Amino acid sequence: MKTAIRSAFVLTALVTHLAFAQGAATSAPKKVMDGFPPSKESQVTFGNYRQHPYSQWAFRNAGAPLNVLMVPRAGQIYPLQENIDGDIGKIRLKDAEGKDKTVDQILDENYTDGYLVLKGDDIRYERYFNGLSRDYQHIWFSATKSLTSTAFGILLAEGKVNLNDSPAKYIPELKGSGFERVTIQNVLDHSSSLDFKENYTDPNSDFLKHYGPAMNMARVPGGRDAEPQNTEIYGIYDFLSKFIRPNSKEVAGDVFDYNSAKSDVLGWLIARISGLPYDRFVQQHIWSKLGAEHDAYTVVDRAYMGIATGGFNSTLRDAARFGKMILDRGRFNGQQVIPAEWVDASIKLSAKDKEKMKNNERYTGAAWIAYKNMWWILDEQKGEYAAVGIHGQVIYVNRDADIVVAFFSSQPVASAAGNNSFWSKIMATQEIARKLKGTGQK
Repeated sequence: MKTAIRSAFVLTALVTHLAFAQGAATSAPKKVMDGFPPSKESQVTFGNYRQHPYSQWAFRNAGAPLNVLMVPRAGQIYPLQENIDGDIGKIRLKDAEGKDKTVDQILDENYTDGYLVLKGDDIRYERYFNGLSRDYQHIWFSATKSLTSTAFGILLAEGKVNLNDSPAKYIPELKGSGFERVTIQNVLDHSSSLDFKENYTDPNSDFLKHYGPAMNMARVPGGRDAEPQNTEIYGIYDFLSKFIRPNSKEVAGDVFDYNSAKSDVLGWLIARISGLPYDRFVQQHIWSKLGAEHDAYTVVDRAYMGIATGGFNSTLRDAARFGKMILDRGRFNGQQVIPAEWVDASIKLSAKDKEKMKNNERYTGAAWIAYKNMWWILDEQKGEYAAVGIHGQVIYVNRDADIVVAFFSSQPVASAAGNNSFWSKIMATQEIARKLKGTGQK
C-alpha cells in the first residue's frame, strides 16, 4: 500500500511548493499586506504564510490562509487583574548567545508577537508586537499537542480508555498500520517507533508530500482541489491508517522520536471514543470552563477535522488561562476541569523517560529532560514544563515559582532545536520565574 501511495504522489512531489519550509522570504517586503488591495510583493498567501515576515500577519489571522472551525467561549469571563510590575522588563540576564540583555531587549530582538506573565490572577507583564493585541487570536502550532493530551485525560478518568491498549482497539482502521503494535502511552510520549519522520524543509519528504496536504497546511499544486472520491489520502485520518508503518529496527517505547502524527492519533481517539468531533470535545470540556475572553478556533484538515497536533488558536490571555488551569493541577475558578492525577502524570518521570531524551541527538545541549504526555519537561521537581509550538509558541508552567508565562512568536526558523531566538526567550522566562518566586500577588 505504501509503495502504491508513493507512486501516486510522485508527480506532485516533483513540483512540491516550498511553502511549508522554514525561513524568511528571499525578497521580503518592508510592510506586509500593504495597500487596498495589498501590493503583490506584500500579499500573504497559502504559499508564504509561514515565511517571515508574512508570518507576522498570518499567525494572528490564521483563518485567512487556512480553514478553521470556531471553538466558542462560554459563561462569565474569568477576570485577570492588571498589576503590572515595571521592573520585569529591566531584569538582566545572559541570552542564548551569552550576551548581556534585559528581558525587554530579548523580546524586542527575537521575533516576539506577544508575551504575558501571570502570577496568581495578576498580569505582571504584558507586551504585544507586530500587530498582535490582547483581542487577536494567534496560532499555537504544536503547543496544541499539550491541549490535546490534557483533553484526553478526561476520557481516561471516565474509564473509557486504557493507556496500555493499542489505539487500534478503539480505531479498527489503524490495524495493520504502524500504530497497531504500540500502546496509547507510547503515543502520548512520542515513543512509537514509526517509519515516518517529521521534516519541515525537504520538499521530497513524506511529511511534505503526503502529510502536509492532508493537513491542508502545506501548499502542493492541486492539493486543495482534491476530492475525497478520487483521493486515497484525503484527510489526516486517511494518512494515519493508510500510510504509516512501523520502524522494524526499533522497539516501541524505547526511543523518543517527536512526530506530529502521534498527536493526530490522540485527537482521533478523542473523537472516536467520545462521539464528538475534536473541536467540540475541547470546547465542551475545557474551553467553555476557562472563563475565556474570546472564542478560540482550530485549523482543520481537508476533511474538515480539527488538527489536534497543531491547529489551535487563541488570544494570549486565554492561553495563559489554560496555563493557569494546568498550574493549579486541573482546577479553575472553583471547578475541577481536568483530573489532578492526569495533570500530575506529565511530570512524574521514570529513568527511562529521561534516558530517551538524553539519547536523542537532536536535543543534545537543550534544557529539556524529558517529553511526557505531550509536554516538554524542564524540571520535574520544580514542576517546570511547557507546551511548545514551532516558530516560538510557548505556554510555560512553573509550580515552584507559581507562575505561568505565555508567549507567541513569528520566528523565521520553525524548530526550537538550536534556535537562539527561542532559547533566549526561554532563558528570560526562567529568570523571571526566579525573580518572582515567593513574591505573591500584589
